[in-house]
Amino acid sequence: MTTSKLMPVAVLIFACGVVAIVAMFAAGREGLPAWVFAAGWLLAPAGLALGVLGAVRSSKRR
Repeated sequence: MTTSKLMPVAVLIFACGVVAIVAMFAAGREGLPAWVFAAGWLLAPAGLALGVLGAVRSSKRR
């Protein structure tokens, strides 16, 4: 079984997004810079989309 080179990148991007979302909920609405909000709401869906794309591409190779 081979893993796509895209999958580890997707997991890393998704994990960064989830960490940013958890930081938003832990700190509340105030006191965080705008980039944390942007990272949370952009990186998690982008990582998920890349993960799905990588899984589809690796399944079509077989």
